[in-house]
Amino acid sequence: MQCTVNWGGPEGMLFTAQTGSGHVAVMDGAPEGGGHNLAPRPMELLLAGTGGCTAYDVVLILKRGRHAVTGCSVKVNAERAESDPKVFTRIEFAFTVTGKNLPRAAVERAVQLSHEKYCSASAMLEKTAEMTWSVDIVEA
Repeated sequence: MQCTVNWGGPEGMLFTAQTGSGHVAVMDGAPEGGGHNLAPRPMELLLAGTGGCTAYDVVLILKRGRHAVTGCSVKVNAERAESDPKVFTRIEFAFTVTGKNLPRAAVERAVQLSHEKYCSASAMLEKTAEMTWSVDIVEA
């Protein structure tokens, strides 16, 4: 896996990342840090990537279990250390999973498996952050 990150130049803190798979992501900083608030902060993308990683796992696990999952969202809230490096110290994942007759035990197991076994992003972040999760199931 690889990516190349390029600074947009001396008029701000805009960075463009091109991934090895050929996709592009843009990042910017807050005005007080020299940015123009034109894109997510790098740490926001890290948090979003972690949410995407675990939601991907949950959907895949439920589909493989032949459960009728039709939707999955995860709201991710994080706290950061007050001093540098401002690592994540606490992350809460609130899953909302939609489907037909989804057994709570299966959904909770999918979330647990993601966090304990499959999600590489949360496995790295749990080195500095306490992680908690909750599940809400919505009948389709």
